[in-house]
Amino acid sequence: MSLGSVGKTRRRVLATAVATAVLAASASFASDAKAETWKYAFEESLTEVQGVFATKFKEEIEANSDYEIQLFPFGTLGESADIMEQAQAGILQFVNQSPGFTGSLIPEAQVFFVPYLLPTDQAHLGRFYRESKAINNDFKALYANQGLELLKMYPEGEVAMTTKDPVRSCADLNEVKFRVMTNPLLVESYKAFGATPTPLPWGEVYGGLQTNIIQGQENPTFFLYSTKIYEVTDHITYAGHNNFTTAIMANKDFYDGLGPEDQKLIRDAATVAYDHIVEYQVGLAETELEKIKQAKPEMTVTVLSEEQRQCFKDAAKDVEAKFIEMTGDSGKAILEQLKADLKATM
Repeated sequence: MSLGSVGKTRRRVLATAVATAVLAASASFASDAKAETWKYAFEESLTEVQGVFATKFKEEIEANSDYEIQLFPFGTLGESADIMEQAQAGILQFVNQSPGFTGSLIPEAQVFFVPYLLPTDQAHLGRFYRESKAINNDFKALYANQGLELLKMYPEGEVAMTTKDPVRSCADLNEVKFRVMTNPLLVESYKAFGATPTPLPWGEVYGGLQTNIIQGQENPTFFLYSTKIYEVTDHITYAGHNNFTTAIMANKDFYDGLGPEDQKLIRDAATVAYDHIVEYQVGLAETELEKIKQAKPEMTVTVLSEEQRQCFKDAAKDVEAKFIEMTGDSGKAILEQLKADLKATM
């Protein structure tokens, strides 16, 4: 085992120990309160998009039942891989995780990283995630095979690249060590763009940029501000290549063990939270970008023209072919259905 593997193993053991202690304490609290408590972990802070969604979900459940929802923001119970394991094991009732991480369990979920598949228009995205057959039907069976009940997928905003040097074409990413999630297709995307993709857990990204271990990363605008990533990069580039997708899931054994009324309670709460988060995000990228500019006036912000985007769009064709190669007929069917759904919701 390499030293890096040893380090990851130790972090995983520590995260598991912390999670066990925290969840045991919460179970004791629930017992004392004489109300059943459902636990819900997510990948962001309470004030970020996933936290706002989770808070609304919690409010709806608690307003319409005797259940309590206990929220665990990022880092409380470990990294993304940790909370997914806890949800699959039934330690958590709910988990919110991006297909970027879920893609290792469900290869077809990587479809959300095919560049230029998703539109940047917020209204179109809102309709698409709400009405898509691929998302609301086809993906459910794939998640169920992993012990998860898919409740909702929703957008978090257009992805922006942040780098140390300006990016106006694929050539500007040559030899740039670009942090990506541990997602095979995202790795292929940045290879196709000309960069050197470098998978890193989120907890190591700020320090990696600060010490020049990596020189770039991508995330929605609100996340660039809330995590202060702008402090350690100098250029923000909008290439229109993707929109960040995330999903709320329930442990399937837990969900299947509930009565029809409680299942409806959960589905209704997820729908209300979805409508809330879509409305919440209207104008969010613009306001958060203004905050970045105020905090760091020297930050360069570039929106690529259609001509400048062409090399990225050309590379996207190779990434789409790689996705089908990775996932076979199942992935191809999902991709075709998503394209049909996008056309139907224009």
